[in-house]
Amino acid sequence: MLSLMFHFGWTWIGLVISDDDQGIQFLSDLREEMQRHAICLAFVNMIPETMQTYKTRVKIYDQQIMTSSAKVVVIYGEMNSTLELSFRRWAYLGAQRIWITTSQWDVITHKKDFSLDFFHGTVTFAHHHNDIPVFRNFLQTINTSKYPIDISQSMLQWNHFNCSISKSNNKMDCFTFNNPLEWLAQHTFDMVLSEEGYNLYNAVYAVAHTYHELILQQTESQKMEEPKGIFTDCQQEVSLLKTRVFINPVGELVNMNHKENQCAKYDIFINWNFPQGLGLKVKIGSYFSCLPQSQQLHISEDWEWVTGETLVPSSVCSVRCIAGFRKIHQKQTADCCFDCVQCQENEIANDTDMEQCVRCPDDSYANLEQTKCLQRAVTFLAYEDPLGMALGCMALSFSAITTLVLVTFVKYRDTPIVKANNRILSYILLISLAFCFLCSLLFIGHPNQATCILQQTTFAIFFTVAISTVLAKTITVVTAFKLTTPGRRTRKMMIKGATNLLIPICTLIQLVLCAIWLVTSPPFIDRDIQSEHGKVIIICNKGSVTAFHFVLGYLGSLALGSFTVAFLARNLPDRFNEAKFLTFSMLVFYSVWITFLPVYHSTKGKVVVVEVFSILASSAGLLGCIFVQKCYVLLVRPDLNVLRK
Repeated sequence: MLSLMFHFGWTWIGLVISDDDQGIQFLSDLREEMQRHAICLAFVNMIPETMQTYKTRVKIYDQQIMTSSAKVVVIYGEMNSTLELSFRRWAYLGAQRIWITTSQWDVITHKKDFSLDFFHGTVTFAHHHNDIPVFRNFLQTINTSKYPIDISQSMLQWNHFNCSISKSNNKMDCFTFNNPLEWLAQHTFDMVLSEEGYNLYNAVYAVAHTYHELILQQTESQKMEEPKGIFTDCQQEVSLLKTRVFINPVGELVNMNHKENQCAKYDIFINWNFPQGLGLKVKIGSYFSCLPQSQQLHISEDWEWVTGETLVPSSVCSVRCIAGFRKIHQKQTADCCFDCVQCQENEIANDTDMEQCVRCPDDSYANLEQTKCLQRAVTFLAYEDPLGMALGCMALSFSAITTLVLVTFVKYRDTPIVKANNRILSYILLISLAFCFLCSLLFIGHPNQATCILQQTTFAIFFTVAISTVLAKTITVVTAFKLTTPGRRTRKMMIKGATNLLIPICTLIQLVLCAIWLVTSPPFIDRDIQSEHGKVIIICNKGSVTAFHFVLGYLGSLALGSFTVAFLARNLPDRFNEAKFLTFSMLVFYSVWITFLPVYHSTKGKVVVVEVFSILASSAGLLGCIFVQKCYVLLVRPDLNVLRK
């Protein structure tokens, strides 16, 4: 029975048994097998044997059957009992279910109405045996006068039983027949004998073979003092009967030793009821316990349900969880009752009714249906990408422009505007800016350990040189105006030497910070699998985020100092005073890098784009704010490049 349920996917089963030792033992065995096949009981109706007790609970039994979502019900017990009465009652109440039971429950209800439904019929298991060709002819030509039991009287009692049921349910009319032939005409007899009848059939032949053996033994021993065929030793008869092995007239081997006859073979039938007691019995498969487990149950594929459909009816507590979903069991319910929830991000369920989702490896990602893992595409800020190509061209272009400005300043190094703005500091600033533009190229292309380390150190060192040069220029502007008297010439030279030492001192401090960074937690190659769906981005992890912020903070403090000094000297009277331009350049620098921090931390994906753009923007701001006006004077308005008299 459980193999049949498992085959059709019926996991939500009702059970109706008789309330006796046999029924309780069946319930125990059934539950043990159900646990192996993950099948659950929706309800258990234990029908009492006494009619009085049954009447007090009949409404409870009816409600369980009618309201349960289980469409398959196992019924087990003896016929001619309150259990059979319940079965017929439920049939007339319209409880259309698939009933799974033993062969003795090949019952046909006398319904006049004609209704077909998926859940309509009885599946029975019967011991396999061949047809007995003369059985049908015997029943139809039976002469009741030859037998001590009046079959006509039995039919009348059966009809009275049916009428008593119909009166209580108002579902059927009484039938009366004048003779057995009329009663037989209303019923269809299977060519296959029932299980009980077949057992009786074999028992008769087993006894016949036993007595035949005893008679032969009696004849051979010349015991003629006893009448032939009369035996008094019952123990001898029983012992001999248990050893009988013979082939019955049907052609099947019969072994009376149950210990040796363990390989049971069952035929599986489905019975459908039609009006006026007509029934249809169809063999749908077989079960042979001696075969391997995967081959024990055989179900024919060429049969249809009563509606003409081949779709198997369903009897489940919860609909199966499709691929991409997993089961969540409900509290205080059977294991067959559950909810289906979709797998979390980057998790898959590639089969139905999975208990847990499986997480995809880091180099894979779940498809939209979350049924399989797909290989991630490796990506990074490459030169072949439009964005990478644009940033690379911008870096080279700005570096080339910076080089041209440097050449221009060298060419016009003896002009007043170049001299007034400290030629050496201008050269250093232009060279550092050129390298600042070029260091952004380290952020483009496939990262490796060397480029990850050089990205941050070169960026930090060259920007430190540039900002410290701007700071030195602002201090130079202030000292140029504050120390203009002849008596202060020596002090002016000392301050000038101090400003020249400012650049290496500031750069050395930044080198120490970078060294600490590289020793404690250096940058390394990392993979970002969260930012872009279906892609793994190769990036350079900063390592110590604290060290990275210390480096930026140090640059910010230098820029703040330069901005403060330049702001104080912005209104000093001089034709070539660049304090205003230095102030504005530091303002641009601050604006770029203050914007960089929140954008950098909120950006997903190729975050190096933000850093490259910030490097290019801040470097271009310094170049433009400090040198554009000077180049304009040198190249376009040389008439302004003279000292006032």
